[in-house]
Amino acid sequence: MTLPAAIVTPLTPTAAGLRMEKSAATEPGAEIRRLTAALAAGEEKAFREFHVTYFDRLFRYLIVVTRGDEEAARDALQETFTRVVRHARQFECEEKFWSWLTVLARSAAADAGRKQRSYWRLLSRYAMSWMSLQAVPSEGDTDEHLHTLLLEELRELDADDRVLVERKYLHGASVRELAIQSNLTEKAIESRLSRARRKLREKLFERLKHEEAN
Repeated sequence: MTLPAAIVTPLTPTAAGLRMEKSAATEPGAEIRRLTAALAAGEEKAFREFHVTYFDRLFRYLIVVTRGDEEAARDALQETFTRVVRHARQFECEEKFWSWLTVLARSAAADAGRKQRSYWRLLSRYAMSWMSLQAVPSEGDTDEHLHTLLLEELRELDADDRVLVERKYLHGASVRELAIQSNLTEKAIESRLSRARRKLREKLFERLKHEEAN
């Protein structure tokens, strides 16, 4: 499914959204019925209007949902807009429309959170394996300190390698998919992933040894 440009390339809210809200105040329900009917029909102009009108409001809502995590809120916001594209339908009033939007937003934030937790658990297991440790933390006993070290070292990776690691382990992309996305061979992708894991392993060893020495 091809997403409208307004969703793929986020816009900065303008006075257009305020005009729509003011108009809706003078004609209760009319603008929401018009807008949501156009969204359900897949009209590009309607998606742009929706994006301009609800971007800030949904972002503020998601900041609260994610407890102030702006990066998580932005990811969830993008996913929320994608879900609006896929599931849009007509609403009779703004209150019901907003309630529906918040359900989509909370669901998007929860899904993003589950992916992030799975990502860290998987990397923790790799890290334990790299360091030849017998015990592998269960979901309830995840080593938060190890998470912190992994996050810090991931930030030090080359940007392209970090993206590959995240796509592979966070989003579950296959080596073949990564090769197609990067216009590289599968062998090249495997080599880069192996190099990234080796760098992480070496840095983790260095950090842990330094901590033990102190």
